[in-house]
Amino acid sequence: MFGYSEEQIAAFGLSVGVTAFMLYMLFIIGHLAWESKAGRFGTFVLFLGLAFGMVGFVAKYIIQWFLEK
Repeated sequence: MFGYSEEQIAAFGLSVGVTAFMLYMLFIIGHLAWESKAGRFGTFVLFLGLAFGMVGFVAKYIIQWFLEK
């Protein structure tokens, strides 16, 4: 489609699409902390508990980048 292979489209969707979704999830967590008036420690706990799974996704790209160098 449009001169791109299926692999290129899938790689683009995975990198850009999931990254955009992760940023939206961070916005939702921040909004949740704001609405609940969680305070500094509560906000930290919310981000730690709800956003910790994103670390693995980011680490995967960093590891790939180091291995390809």
